Amino acid sequence: MDVSASQVEEVVRKILSEMASSSASSSSGCCEIPKTGKVAILQEPKKFVVKEYPIPALTDDDILVKVEGAGVCGTDVHEWKGDPFGLCPLVLGHEGTGTIIYLGKNIKCDTAGHPIKVGDKIVTSVISDDTCFICRNHPGQKNLCWNQGIYGLVPLDEKNPFRGWFSTHLLIRDKGSTYFVVNDLNLNQRMLLEVACVCVHAYLRGQATGLLNFNSKVVLQGCGPVGLMMCAVLRAAGINHVIAVDGNDQRLEMAKKLGAKTTINYREMTDKKDRVAKVLALTDGAGADFAYQCTGAPGAAADIYDFIRRGGGMCEMGFFVNNGEYQVNPHFAMCNKEINLVGSWAYSAEDYPVTMAFLRQCQEMNIPIEDLITHNFPLDKMNEAMEVNVARQGIKICYIAN
Repeated sequence: MDVSASQVEEVVRKILSEMASSSASSSSGCCEIPKTGKVAILQEPKKFVVKEYPIPALTDDDILVKVEGAGVCGTDVHEWKGDPFGLCPLVLGHEGTGTIIYLGKNIKCDTAGHPIKVGDKIVTSVISDDTCFICRNHPGQKNLCWNQGIYGLVPLDEKNPFRGWFSTHLLIRDKGSTYFVVNDLNLNQRMLLEVACVCVHAYLRGQATGLLNFNSKVVLQGCGPVGLMMCAVLRAAGINHVIAVDGNDQRLEMAKKLGAKTTINYREMTDKKDRVAKVLALTDGAGADFAYQCTGAPGAAADIYDFIRRGGGMCEMGFFVNNGEYQVNPHFAMCNKEINLVGSWAYSAEDYPVTMAFLRQCQEMNIPIEDLITHNFPLDKMNEAMEVNVARQGIKICYIAN
């Protein structure tokens, strides 16, 4: 059979193309991709149900993650208790991490520009639309995106239910997704990264007032997981005089381990005047230079102004959901003292690299943030995990995949 040179060239070109395609396919998805995965769906308040779904067909723009674990956030608990965001049914979990088992060939790096590959450990951050007024005109404030999203706080999609970390797998597909390779962090550190990012963002908000420095005396009100992580952030940043206020001895002891110099148990010092007098005694009679309000309690939020000195400041970060209102006299609380008041809302993807540096700093300084994790639960025990959290039987509750 006569074969022309052009025909030979065409056959060779086809073979080389198939070899290149095969190579790209193996590098993008060298791990075994399961046919199905499981998710814990919050069907209605206080009712998780574990269901199995087929893994959707994967594209060149997808990342499939095998979940290793996820922290239980206070927001997850609020959603479990009463669906305040109106999202049910949904797959919760936004403090998660896992291993990449499929990487679409169009994805070359993470949000920070670092190379990414199958086998990397990964965390997700916010999903910004990049089109709203804030994203277009104030790109440094993308945490305020009008259409901000996050994996674990989006309604259930039956075609792709793998959009929350309380699952065996997470499919990163949404436009505007942000994610980071975190190979140098262990599982506990990775599960704590998101809540740490909340606190790093709040620290930066406070720092912008110019009132946080090595000489600052800071009141920290509320020693739940966020407040305790805030304590660690302040200590890592060189704030050596933190006064922690809470009503739980276990959490106050943890605050000391994480850097608090003094603690006040409001259940033992029930009169606010006594608590204020204690803070004044600890701050040369002036009051705190700065305060972080980390509770979701309106009464506590009203009290905190009395702890702050004239010319001082405060960051409110305890009301991520609507927990009600409180009454305060603006003349005495703010104007007469000329308080520098800032709010803090979640975080931006840009805060993640700084937060990773904070986690490494904790390791260098022997700040034991991993001690915050007190309970681990499997996927089919998520209702129990929430009950333990609500009962305040531990500090940080986590889901750990099998």
